[in-house]
This record gives sequence, C-alpha cells and structure tokens, in this order.
Amino acid sequence: QIMFLENIGTSVLVSKDQLPKLHKMMIEAAGILNIESPDLYVRQSPVPNAYTLAISGKKPFVVIHTSIVELLTRNELQAVLAHELGHLKCDHGVWLTFANLLTLGAYTVPTQTLEEQLFRWLRAAELTCDRAALLVAQVPKVVISILMKLAGGCPSMADQLNMDAFLQQARSYDKASSSPVGYYIRNAQTRQLSHPLPVLHAREFDEWSRSNEYRSLLKCATQMNVVEKV
Repeated sequence: QIMFLENIGTSVLVSKDQLPKLHKMMIEAAGILNIESPDLYVRQSPVPNAYTLAISGKKPFVVIHTSIVELLTRNELQAVLAHELGHLKCDHGVWLTFANLLTLGAYTVPTQTLEEQLFRWLRAAELTCDRAALLVAQVPKVVISILMKLAGGCPSMADQLNMDAFLQQARSYDKASSSPVGYYIRNAQTRQLSHPLPVLHAREFDEWSRSNEYRSLLKCATQMNVVEKV
C-alpha cells in the first residue's frame, strides 16, 4: 500500500492523454501477450530501471524510470514493457512484489538462506520474462542491446556498442569461471543479485532465441493471428 500510494504521489501515470506514445507501446505489447494492460507510471530517477508490483485487490502496475526511457530506442523500450508484462503473464504476483520490496530496501527476511533462495527464484523469473520480451520484439538483437546498454551504455555512445563483442565477453566469463576457484567466485557474485549478471543474462537469452522452443512459439502465434484475421 505504501508503494502504491508513493507511485501515485510522486510519478506520472501514463494514459492515452498522458505520454500517449508510451501508452500505445504498453497496449500493443499487452495485446501480443494476450494480457490485460496494467497501469504504467514514469518515475524520475538517474538509475535505469523498471519493475512491476502486484498488490492484492488492486490493479497491478509497472514503473519505469526516466533514465531508461532516455537510454533505449522505441523498440527496446517496448521490449522492457513486455518483460514486465511477462511477470504478470506468468503470475509471478506476490513473490515478485515481495522480491521487489526486498531489493528496494522496504522489507527484510528472517534468514540469509531464505533471502538467497528468493533471489535465485527472481533471477530465474527474469530469464523467463526475457522470453516474453522477445515474443513482442521478435528481434533477438533488440533484447541483447537492452542488456548491453544496462551493463555499460549511455545515449552518447550507443551507436558504438557491439553485440557480438558483448556475447564474446560472456563466453570469456564462462571460461574464466569454469575452474573451482572461478566457480566459487561466480556463486559469491550472484547469490544475492536480483538479476543475472549482464553477460550471463545475454548469453542465456541468445541461446533461447536460437532454440526450437522459441521458433515453435513464434510459429504458433503466427498461425493464431492468421486464424483470427480469417
């Protein structure tokens, strides 16, 4: 309830009359994923971020920071919205809200083990929602570009970023962390992160975008669209 009232009081609620281009992006993405569009807020912040909160008895809402709007292209920004819709589509609901409250510093858990398990679940949920983003964007490079920009991009250098080099960087990380010591350091790096490491995030996504599972989903969606139009 605190987070709900805070967003109403300190952010801008997007609608057809308020930031209509953003509103259209959300409606389009929700339509592709066959889900009801949640409320969307834009919040002033220098930290590029987007998150979803689903509060019992109230309409869920998505919050995006102004800095992520400035950092991304239109297609990338819509993919971010689709990623957040993925949380709702997959019914991550209560656990996602709990995890977001934890990462925002608004709540604590009684044991470190429980906290680490929650973060492990949240990292897996993030990978799942990347798939929702791809189903909307339908261009893998769009999602990889988002991950790369969030890792180390800025508007003035965006045209110089190289996705192939970023994926090669991921393979280098895999190699460096394959030894017993590297594996220990990797676990220490990740166990209290709410998101996968950016290079691993990109690598996992790239592998799924090449999978038969993704191609099958895309083919199924195309066939459904044809039937609906007929």
